[in-house]
Amino acid sequence: MDCFCGMQIGLIKTRSINLSKIANAFPSKAESDSRYRRMQRFIHDYPINFDAVAWFMMKLFNFLNERFYLTLDRTNWQWGEMNINILVLALVYKGAAIPIYWLVLNKKGNSNTRERIALMKRFIQQFGKDNIIAVLADREFIGETWFKWLKSEGINFHIRVKKDAKVPNSRGELVQAHVLFRLLKVGEQLIIRDARKVTDVDVYLSALRLDDGKLLILASSELIEQPLEAYAKRWEIETLFSCLKGRGFNLEETRVTKLIRIKRVLVVVVIAFAWAHRTGEWRHEHVKPIRIKKTLERPAKSIFRYGLDWLQDKLQNAVDSSKTLLDLLVFKELFETG
Repeated sequence: MDCFCGMQIGLIKTRSINLSKIANAFPSKAESDSRYRRMQRFIHDYPINFDAVAWFMMKLFNFLNERFYLTLDRTNWQWGEMNINILVLALVYKGAAIPIYWLVLNKKGNSNTRERIALMKRFIQQFGKDNIIAVLADREFIGETWFKWLKSEGINFHIRVKKDAKVPNSRGELVQAHVLFRLLKVGEQLIIRDARKVTDVDVYLSALRLDDGKLLILASSELIEQPLEAYAKRWEIETLFSCLKGRGFNLEETRVTKLIRIKRVLVVVVIAFAWAHRTGEWRHEHVKPIRIKKTLERPAKSIFRYGLDWLQDKLQNAVDSSKTLLDLLVFKELFETG
């Protein structure tokens, strides 16, 4: 825990998961090389209970007794010739999805049905499925076996489909999905109220004509009044990836490439993300609300960035970083959920 807390401090200070940079900000009297080796040993050898991490996140963000949307997506980058490809299961929450489980794929490109189901089963085994409102996912996450598995588990979904997906029209003739919505103008949406088969599974189709003229076509397991508004929450996982990468902790700067080690590195980054986000919430709700930009009528900062900026300032200007870490953690309002 001492090493882990030191890594959290270094990560917040430097906003980089690069261990060389963290070593220089790690609070310790040891030489920088010793700190670096200590972190290496932690990443390489220390056994981490990923279910315990998931429980910590679920408790910290008060998900255990609430209904929520799940969202699936991948983030990937390349280091040298190594393709780093991570499938993430997260929960929609206040603008940025909260990561719960992740799977480091030993390939580049799309995930497959087996990998998606494995991640979902891991979640269900720990937290059940009664509180899942629906699964939200992009066009990568389509497929007959996947759709049928979700339906067999009683899990609703709103998943985007490709414009050229084959679907039956009102006469039962197979056409490309975009044909059903060809008359939509920009900003208009349409819900087809009778089930149509996509990959041989009955779903309800809806679509929105986007500002750039393209169609967002959605397959839903149930007929609801606002499926497109529900699906819009999927964007929060993209915001999460921005927080973990360029706008937050520069995850691409890690030089770790072995799959299990990447999975452990993500624990460090995910907990720092949670720390910053909950701190931002606490400050916004109890100390000083985030300023609203008058010209754009939107917040000047995200909740995550609000918390991260404040934590970084406090840690960088602390005389005793270890004491400051303790002070920053002991907020009754922030950690009363455990």
